[in-house]
Amino acid sequence: MDAALFYIFAAITIAGALATVTMRNPIHCAISLIASLLGIAGLFLLQAAEFLFAVQILLYVGGVMVLFLFVIMLIHLEEAAKLRQYSRQWPVAVAALLAVFIEIATFLNAGFPSLPPSPAPRLNAPGNTERIADSLFYVYALPFEAASLLLLIAIVGAVWMAKKKEVAE
Repeated sequence: MDAALFYIFAAITIAGALATVTMRNPIHCAISLIASLLGIAGLFLLQAAEFLFAVQILLYVGGVMVLFLFVIMLIHLEEAAKLRQYSRQWPVAVAALLAVFIEIATFLNAGFPSLPPSPAPRLNAPGNTERIADSLFYVYALPFEAASLLLLIAIVGAVWMAKKKEVAE
């Protein structure tokens, strides 16, 4: 049953990702991205990562995609459709795609590395949320704070640029 659910969620994720990059309508692309993010949330749930499942649904599907759709609705789609959408860098894209396929084929031909045996489960082991909190606030506290500082700088810069553009007009 788990294998069937894995294949269903993986198919939803891949189909949504492919539809996101191939559709021309930005609204349809955003809805396809929502489907892909929901597939990833299902994969998190299969891995017993309930916290990441909830964060994926609430934060990405709920918050970020609403923001994306809001921005898409604010831009002038008629003017954007008249602009040239793609640059002429097909050879670079094909070379990158070939490199990825060669890496995947090399990995599959080399075989999978042997994994160490998993340790026996501990009694009263911390839950998934507790382990994430421990690693986030103890092991990765400095990168977490650096990322939050970069996001703050980006927000302040975006507001400053918007105000500067507003004054110029």
